[in-house]
Amino acid sequence: MSLWARAWRAGILEAEIIISYDDAKIAKAVAAAVSPDNSQAPPGLFVKTERQGDKVLTSIRCEGELPTFIATIDDLLSSISVAEKTLKMLRKVI
Repeated sequence: MSLWARAWRAGILEAEIIISYDDAKIAKAVAAAVSPDNSQAPPGLFVKTERQGDKVLTSIRCEGELPTFIATIDDLLSSISVAEKTLKMLRKVI
């Protein structure tokens, strides 16, 4: 049995999302924009976002149901998209 299958049977779901940018400053801004989500996770849900150079890394661990896990990933990606669009608009204005 694979590690994934054992983790899923135990009710633990994990994901690591890595997004690369052309500029470390953009990665820093995106990571800062979504990092407040790290402290607001309910019990059984762990979300940690950090920047490493020009990359934003997010680790998600869910000790709950699959819909919660999927919704967490969807919320994260939506927040990242909003941050990216905001930065793009600011570059046009400034």
